[in-house]
Amino acid sequence: MSVVREFMTTNAQCIAEDKTLQEAAALMRELDCGSLPICGSDGKLTGFITDRDIVVKCVAEGRDAREVKASELATGKPHWIDADASVDDAIAMMEKWQIRRLPVITDHKLVGIISQGDIARNYDEERVGELVEHISAKMPMADMS
Repeated sequence: MSVVREFMTTNAQCIAEDKTLQEAAALMRELDCGSLPICGSDGKLTGFITDRDIVVKCVAEGRDAREVKASELATGKPHWIDADASVDDAIAMMEKWQIRRLPVITDHKLVGIISQGDIARNYDEERVGELVEHISAKMPMADMS
């Protein structure tokens, strides 16, 4: 059975919840990624932010990305998975919550991110097709990220 740590991207970094969305966007550019976990001062996961969140929930509303804090977009309970969980568990979680990326945690620390793309590159084609269908087909357009 394949485990999450075999598929995940390992260079994940958090953006601190007290950092601005401009700083989050700059870090995304530096890391060449479109999303970041948000972490509190204790290093624990408090949310997840995407480049689309910054555009839709800040810029499109006429807010200043130099003033809005990442914590303002860290709403709801963050979803994550243990590095030693099975990839099937990660897929089930992504399907249930209709999310495309999951922070990967070991010993309460961020060790990576597993994405729909990571799974697509490394997993059974039929199962990947089901994942994409379940995440994308049911997701309201306003919530796609």
